[in-house]
Amino acid sequence: MSKVTSKLQVTLPKALADQYGIAPGDQIEWVASGEAIKVRPLRNAPPMSNSQSRLRLFDRATMRQNQRQKDRKLTRSPALRGWKRQDLYQDGRRSR
Repeated sequence: MSKVTSKLQVTLPKALADQYGIAPGDQIEWVASGEAIKVRPLRNAPPMSNSQSRLRLFDRATMRQNQRQKDRKLTRSPALRGWKRQDLYQDGRRSR
């Protein structure tokens, strides 16, 4: 059960929020329905029409991720980064 505050605000029970996928920041719509009031979450994105469109979106995201990984320059080799782990230990001992 929720209580209306002095600012006319209402808290949505967590169980209902979880059940209907409502998260903080989401918008809800209040609809008069005879003697009752309906609360509906507003959805910006239309629901996915079928599994083929969802797979197509997933494939596009995978291609973007693969491209980002190709463009990333990895410097894991000591020869590429210009120093070795041993150099760090030696420099630390000299500064003491």
